[in-house]
Amino acid sequence: MKAIILAAGKGTRLDGKAVKPKCLLEIGGSTLLNRQIEALRHADIKRIVVVVGFGADSIRDECGSEITFVENIHFAETSSLYSLWLAREHLVDGFVVLNSDVLFHSELLAKLLKSSRNDALLISNSDNETNPMGDEEMKVKVREELVVDISKDLDPNDADGENVGIVKFGPQGAKALVGYMDGLIATGAVKDWAPRAFLEFARHHPLHALSTDGLPWIEIDFPEDYERAVTEIYPRIEAQSIQGQQNSLAQGSKDAKEGNQERKD
Repeated sequence: MKAIILAAGKGTRLDGKAVKPKCLLEIGGSTLLNRQIEALRHADIKRIVVVVGFGADSIRDECGSEITFVENIHFAETSSLYSLWLAREHLVDGFVVLNSDVLFHSELLAKLLKSSRNDALLISNSDNETNPMGDEEMKVKVREELVVDISKDLDPNDADGENVGIVKFGPQGAKALVGYMDGLIATGAVKDWAPRAFLEFARHHPLHALSTDGLPWIEIDFPEDYERAVTEIYPRIEAQSIQGQQNSLAQGSKDAKEGNQERKD
């Protein structure tokens, strides 16, 4: 399986002028892009493709020689569907795709990859009473754990949650998805988001929705998103990661003691 990181966008909503690609924002001493690459490698995914556009050279410099690049020279007139379509030759054996502006707990990626569902996306279940979704969220409607609608235009009251921006497809699903993307691009849908193709897939094949189960993540579009990422989400990720490591060490120590006791008995 390959990983595709979509990093072609300009991200003008973040600072009004897009001095550098959003994926090169630093949080906790590391860029969003490096954090995603490290999470992928930790999950034993070594073949990583980054679709670049705005600031392509700076992203190449950040990544080094072990990463494959696809360039979207039309990044200013297109969106993530077109970027993913440009990488279609890398998709056919199965892949996981990540939006490069997402900060997330690495266990979310692990959960998606370990799932027995070949074709699935991560969804953060919504609570419209306390945290209502607006126009910016890529909303998802689910029935019996399957995606039945996904769109920013979806009525928040009809949505079950928000798309995290991390989706995987097995080999058969990937080939079908490429066909749907071919059809959409042929009709001129170059400015659509990648989830437009995921919806087309879901209309004909099972696309499973996996809950984040409350694990922290955030998509960074606006300055307030970055502020929240730095002050709230990143500290939560760090705290939960440390707790997880401590729990693993404690369990390992317990297992070792039990093993020693069994040998004595």
